[in-house]
Amino acid sequence: MPAIVPQSSLPLKSIPFASKSAYFIGIGGCGMSGLARMLKARGAAVSGSDMSATDATESLAADGIPVGFDQAHAWLPEACDVVVASAAIKHDHPQLLEATRRGIPILSYAEALGQCMLGRTGIAIAGTHGKSTTTAMLGCALADAGIDPSVIVGATSDQLMRGCDLAQPDDAPMGYRIGSALIPAGPQSGSAGVLVAEACEFNRSFHNYRPVLASISSIEADHLDVYGSLDDIVKAFHEFAMLLPPADRGGNLLIAHDGANRREVTAGLACNVQTIGFSPQADWVIAYDTPTRGVRLTKGRDTIAEWIMAIPGAHNAVNAATALALGTMVGADPQRLARSLSKFHGIDRRMQLLGERPVIDHRGPGVVRVFDDYGHHPTEIDVTLRALRESERPEEHGGRLICVFQPHQHSRTRHLLEEFAASFSQADVVIVPHIYFVRDSQEEKHKVTAGDLVDRLRHRGVRAMHLYPFEAIIEQLENLCRPGDVLVVMGAGDVWKVGKGFLASRK
Repeated sequence: MPAIVPQSSLPLKSIPFASKSAYFIGIGGCGMSGLARMLKARGAAVSGSDMSATDATESLAADGIPVGFDQAHAWLPEACDVVVASAAIKHDHPQLLEATRRGIPILSYAEALGQCMLGRTGIAIAGTHGKSTTTAMLGCALADAGIDPSVIVGATSDQLMRGCDLAQPDDAPMGYRIGSALIPAGPQSGSAGVLVAEACEFNRSFHNYRPVLASISSIEADHLDVYGSLDDIVKAFHEFAMLLPPADRGGNLLIAHDGANRREVTAGLACNVQTIGFSPQADWVIAYDTPTRGVRLTKGRDTIAEWIMAIPGAHNAVNAATALALGTMVGADPQRLARSLSKFHGIDRRMQLLGERPVIDHRGPGVVRVFDDYGHHPTEIDVTLRALRESERPEEHGGRLICVFQPHQHSRTRHLLEEFAASFSQADVVIVPHIYFVRDSQEEKHKVTAGDLVDRLRHRGVRAMHLYPFEAIIEQLENLCRPGDVLVVMGAGDVWKVGKGFLASRK
C-alpha cells in the first residue's frame, strides 16, 4: 500500500483558516454548519448568520459559534478575515456586498471545503447518484474501524457521530463529524487525517476539491441548466478526476465499471484507477442476493468481505461496496468495515420510514407504511421504487405502492420528461403536485407543467393525477389509502410535508 501524501506541502500547523476569523453567511445549512465546526476545531474564530433560528443554529450557538439573524443589514464583525457563503446566497446579499466593500476574501462553500482538504487525506464521493449515502456509510465505517475521520455530508445520519457500532437510539442526526488530524491506526497510521466529503457536480463545485482518493458512482444527464449536454457533464467529471495526485503520491480513483463513461473520464490520468461493479471484469466485483440482502465483494480471486445489508436495494449494495473499497485504501480492516456496513440503517430522506398510519376498509383495520425519499432524478426514482416493492411487498398484504412525487426544477423536468415518465413503472398510483420552482427563469417555468408529466404517465398506463396544494393531496390520501398500502413521498423540495401531514392527520 503506497504512502498517502496530502494535496499540500504545508505542515499541519499551517492549515488554511487556523487562527483566522471566519464568518459564514447561511451557516444553518447541513454542509455549512459542519464546515463551520470543522474550522472552529482547526483554530478559527467562527460566527455567522442565517434567515431564522433553527435546531441547527441553536446547536451551533451551544457549541460556541454565535449566529445572528439580521441578514437584511450589511453588518459583518470588525475582525473578519474571510467570508464563507452558502450556494443559496445571491450575489447582491447585503453582507456579501459589505465584504466586497471592505476587501474581505469571499469563498463559496465548495471553495472553503476544498481548502480544508489541504493537509488532509481527502476522499471525495462523486457521481450523479448515491453520494450522500456512500459518504455517510464510509464515515460511519471508518469511525468503527478506528480511523476517526472527519466527514461532511449533505444529509443527516444519527449514526455518523459515533459510528454504527456505538450509535444510540437517541443520538441526534448529524451531517458532519470532526475527526483526528492524523490517522490514528492501521498501515497508514500517522498520515494526514481523513476528510470524507460529498462532491457535487452542480455548478462544477467539485472542481474546488483537492482529494487524494475519489469515487465516481455514475454519470447521467442532470443539471442540464448548467451543463447543456451529457458530453459537458462527462468533461466536468474528467476535470474532477484530473485533480487527483499521481499514483506514487497515493492518488486513487474508484470508478463504476459500467454507467460512468469511464474511458472518457479516466483518459490521461496519472492516478491509480480501479473499477467496481457487478461485472466480472471489474477490479472490485460486487455480488448481491436480493432475498437475503447479502453482499460479497471480491478483488481478483480474493473475497474481501461479506455482509448482510440492513437497508434494501442493489443500489445500496453498490454504495456500501464502494465505501468498503475506499476504506481499505486508507488502511481500514475490511472485516471491521463490513461489520459496520451491516448495521448502517440509512440517512434522512433516503427511503426513510416516517411511521405507520392506521386505516380501515371493508376488510378491517390495518396500516399504511409511510416513507420519505429525496429522489429527484429518473434513475433514483426507479431504483427507490423497486427497492421499496422488493422490501415491503405491498401486494402480499392486499396493498399498493403509492407515490407522491414533486418534480424539482422546471428545466430538469422538461429535459428528462420521457425518462421521468418511464421511471414510475413500479408504482400503482402517482400523485404529482406543482413543480418545485428553484433557480429556473420565469420563461422556463412556462415551458412545462406537472400536468405534462401526468399525461405521459397515463399514456404509459400508470394511474396518475395532478393535485395541489399539499392539503388537497393529504385529503386525497385519506380517501385513497387502504390497509397494506405503502406510501412514499419523493422529491428534493418540500414534499416531505405531505408524508408528515398524512401521519399527523390520522383520526
